[in-house]
Amino acid sequence: MPNFCAAPNCTRKSTQSDLAFFRFPRDPARCQKWVENCRRADLEDKTPDQLNKHYRLCAKHFETSMICRTSEDEIRTLKQKKIDETSEQEQKHKEINNSNAQNPSAEEGGEEQDEDILPLTLEEKENKEYLKSLFEILILMGKQNIPLDGHETDGLPEGLFTPDNFQALLECRINSGEEVLRKRFETTAVNTLFCSKTQQKQMLEICESCIREETLREVRDSHFFSIITDDVVDIAGEEHLPVLVRFVDESHNLREEFVGFLPYEADAEILAVKFHTTITEKWGLNMEYCRGQAYIVSSGFSSKMKVVASRLLEKYPQAVYTLCSSCALNMWLAKSVPVVGVSVALGTIEEVCSFFHRSPQLLLELDNVISVLFQNNEEKGKELKEICHSQWTGRHDAFEILVDLLQALVLCLDGINSDTNIRWNNYIAGRAFVLCSAVTDFDFVVTIVVLKNVLSFTRAFGKNLQGQTSDVFFAASSLTAVLHSLNEVMENIEVYHEFWFEEATNLATKLDIQMKLPGKFRRTQQGNLESQLTSESYYKETLSVPTVEHIIQELKDIFSEQHLKALKCLSLVPSVMGQLKFNTSEEHHADMYRSDLPNPDTLSAELHCWRIKWKHRGKDIELPSTIYEALHLPDIKFFPNVYALLKVLCILPVMKVENERYENGRKRLKAYLRNTLTDQRSSNLALLNINFDIKHDLDLMVDTYIKLYTTKSELPTDNSETIENT
Repeated sequence: MPNFCAAPNCTRKSTQSDLAFFRFPRDPARCQKWVENCRRADLEDKTPDQLNKHYRLCAKHFETSMICRTSEDEIRTLKQKKIDETSEQEQKHKEINNSNAQNPSAEEGGEEQDEDILPLTLEEKENKEYLKSLFEILILMGKQNIPLDGHETDGLPEGLFTPDNFQALLECRINSGEEVLRKRFETTAVNTLFCSKTQQKQMLEICESCIREETLREVRDSHFFSIITDDVVDIAGEEHLPVLVRFVDESHNLREEFVGFLPYEADAEILAVKFHTTITEKWGLNMEYCRGQAYIVSSGFSSKMKVVASRLLEKYPQAVYTLCSSCALNMWLAKSVPVVGVSVALGTIEEVCSFFHRSPQLLLELDNVISVLFQNNEEKGKELKEICHSQWTGRHDAFEILVDLLQALVLCLDGINSDTNIRWNNYIAGRAFVLCSAVTDFDFVVTIVVLKNVLSFTRAFGKNLQGQTSDVFFAASSLTAVLHSLNEVMENIEVYHEFWFEEATNLATKLDIQMKLPGKFRRTQQGNLESQLTSESYYKETLSVPTVEHIIQELKDIFSEQHLKALKCLSLVPSVMGQLKFNTSEEHHADMYRSDLPNPDTLSAELHCWRIKWKHRGKDIELPSTIYEALHLPDIKFFPNVYALLKVLCILPVMKVENERYENGRKRLKAYLRNTLTDQRSSNLALLNINFDIKHDLDLMVDTYIKLYTTKSELPTDNSETIENT
């Protein structure tokens, strides 16, 4: 009840105590945390509004942690406050201008409108300017990808290197005449760091949150979005998942933006909980508006991310689990196969490709070997050379290419390793030896041949999924045929595997590779006289059967009934309508998105008008062939339901980002990871670097820092660290 503290066994009354009493928050997530901390079963069935109205906590049982105010929360609050204040000021100015126009004598009174705002003291102004300078330096370092720390100085004489890039930039700005920093520096003890590591970390977190909030605010304004993660990466020795969001902005452009790293958890269930908590509580996105999810991960992480997808689907059925347009279906399927030999083979393929892309000389060496091997088929040789100069490991036909290239790769790697002219350094020669040993292992040869043959059934299907909108639409109808073919393979696996194994042994013989079982298996079979297992039967049971079974199941999981229904809605795109002779039935398939429509009751009539518009268009008018083109039609707003459906469809991860200008998030992420040493990576600085073109509000950063941290410690100068203790 309002007069009593809600904590168990607490008898304090607000009318008989000097302690402050606090209302339960109306926010459902925060209110739930308060209830959990109170440990009272009778409060669990109360709504946040009921708890807010009827229950309190006294100051003794009230903990700051229960407020759950993070830098993300504070920034959202302050940002919204600034937006509201701006709107109010604009409204006031509008009213004053209208009043002045009617009553000129009122102009003098208007000058006193802001008198109630207390002016900052000189000390407060100087402190804000000082903090602003620090934030400017951090943002510059993030955008330019400059690590905060300098050279590694452990075990080196003092003074050999500048230990801290941040400190060096501070001193540079002071020496350049920045008055605010100079004044603060003069009052700082000579044996202290000008800005402590703790303060740097706090400020970086605020920078990251502010930059991310700019993107997330656009996502919330758009309502609908999809979540995509890229492959697990190493950030300063810890595994993280890069997270991107897809949404349609106010200019009707589909964008895919990087929003941060999520620490990876080995336990799939814990990862699922933390993934959900970060997106909803920390980043403030409403998962009820999530319409798609996709996870691009290497084979070792695939099963765990599938658990994450399942848990999210249980809570949010409309967050459809899909393929991602940036990853070829065949590579996606191969990475998900739970066979160790497949994981090893995929890793070897990536290493071989990376090795030859280390320098133009290595690619030239491979070109020369290809020219010799394909001198009787120059056209094929030319094609393979062009492929080798690209990132071919991500292609739909990567395994066909590898089988064609294998002899050239083996001869080239062997030649580099045994070169007598000493053209290559020891590292290159050593890597060539290791990779040559890996690709001439019979287990590797069998694996790539089996993958090539199994995935040949999904190659055309996958290629269409990355094609034009009409290709994607018709691909959805061909899934049944693909699954039928794979099921037929599974039913006759003995016959198919026999052909695949024969191809693998012929290739191994051509390359003088010894046919043998994996060493680990041979060691476990030592002394087992009853074992009659042959190489062929071994690879059938451990490779062919599980691979085919898994790919069938994975296709069913990725292309669920909901996913296929969504793809069928692509008949809304006028060019697809035209190919179907305008005889389409979008309304039936669009039923899953009925709650997303502004006027669901008029959907049928609106779709009829939409079809008539394009069926009876002028002869010189071309049919829009993509969702992007349809969204940018001048009269699209006259079809609000169609517009809403197109927006939801294009954010599905399986759909291609038509305009490459809006796919920068992934490209910049790859560039950051490629250009930054593992031990110098920072999740905070990475976000600033990848999103360098997003506007930032320095005043908001400063206000957030002051509100969060200067109440705990007085001024930033008291937050410095003594050099002798670092």
